[in-house]
Amino acid sequence: MPTQAEKAKQFQTLHQRAEPFIVGNPWDAGTARILTGLGFCALSTTSAGLAFALGRRDGTASVSRDEALANARSIVEATSLPVAADLENGYGHSPEVAAETIRLAAETGLVGGSIEDATSDPLHPIYDFNHAVERIAAAAAAARALQFPFMLVARAENYLHGCPDLDDTIKRLQAFETAGADVLYAPGISQPADIHAVCSSVSKPVNVLMGLRGVPPLSVWELGELGVRRISIGSGFSRAALTAFLHAAREVLDDGTFTFTEETLYMSELADLMK
Repeated sequence: MPTQAEKAKQFQTLHQRAEPFIVGNPWDAGTARILTGLGFCALSTTSAGLAFALGRRDGTASVSRDEALANARSIVEATSLPVAADLENGYGHSPEVAAETIRLAAETGLVGGSIEDATSDPLHPIYDFNHAVERIAAAAAAARALQFPFMLVARAENYLHGCPDLDDTIKRLQAFETAGADVLYAPGISQPADIHAVCSSVSKPVNVLMGLRGVPPLSVWELGELGVRRISIGSGFSRAALTAFLHAAREVLDDGTFTFTEETLYMSELADLMK
């Protein structure tokens, strides 16, 4: 099993490639093992996937930092791959809390993590610009104090909160880069021209979220041509699994039939994926 420092260096190197790489997003140890076995080169937790697994609403601060980091630790222990984490807003509003979250994330075995500028407050969903930058600067300082390269992702959340303002999003990402972020991320941006504009506006690697409904079906190669260096699925795999679960449950309840089993894996096949 590689050491945390070795996995951190491996993760850092992936971001330096000329072509984009895909981060798999498990929500528990079992899905981490499956994604590892399939050949993904790195993993990252999904806050939405975890919230759904716990029976809670995502984006409402319903999952505590302790719960998120315990979930992350179980994923780290289930795979030999580098693992990063969706750390939401750092589980607190102050820069000091964001920094402490990065330190605690590193202690779980993680080699990367994201801090977003969303507040979880529906009346004021995005942090004011200066405060958002101060939070990333504090998180970056905590990451740089570690004994290995911790890939800090700074997220500008405008597009997920009803504010598709490209100029403000780029302004924030540029400020986050200056503040010390290693990767820039604006989830919800999906139009090729907007993705290209974001990638062209910063010098650090850009992560793009794929798997949202109603967005252009861009391929890995097309995203690479736009300048993207990292692609994540977010809650996409979790939603796909829950969709299949819902369809199967509705068939049993509404139709009294069990044809869904014709497309399920055999128990032995699932067992083999848990190596």
